Amino acid sequence: MDDAQIIDLYFARSQNAVRETEKIYGAYCFSIADNILHNRQDVEECVSDTWLRAWNSIPPQKPSRLKLFLGKITRNLAFDRYRQKNADKRGNGECSAVLDELAECVASSDDVEKSFDAKILRQSLNRFLKSLPQRERQIFLKRYFYAESVKSIAGEFQITANHCTVILKRVRKKLQAYLEQEGFL
Repeated sequence: MDDAQIIDLYFARSQNAVRETEKIYGAYCFSIADNILHNRQDVEECVSDTWLRAWNSIPPQKPSRLKLFLGKITRNLAFDRYRQKNADKRGNGECSAVLDELAECVASSDDVEKSFDAKILRQSLNRFLKSLPQRERQIFLKRYFYAESVKSIAGEFQITANHCTVILKRVRKKLQAYLEQEGFL
């Protein structure tokens, strides 16, 4: 079953929509949540919440790319759960590292929301990502969207963890310069 057929099931309010979504995208969403939460029970709850959020969002939304739509929902839910569970303590987990690494080049979300329209910032970030060479873009997204570990990314790209860290640091510096140029910092 393809994405268009699954979305049609959502619009028809068929219970099969969730079953088909889970069958095709369950492992993908589980992987995203697991990279952030590292707790099977929390991951399973997050993925279940993803299906509920998709059910409540489609319709009226009609995502052009269901995989990315679900990935974004899962990621946001996982980060929300992570923040909730770690409100009192900043653990040594990958999620803290990811957020800390990006904090050096992006203002806090409160400042960004107060100062700029989030849509403009998102469009600017998309332009920045499109300007990157493919390998740098993939490494950056794996780290900062999917919250994968540096070791995992390095293994996938057949580079050392140190080399991966250097690439990420350079891209963050480019991002910081780009955001300054665009007037966000």
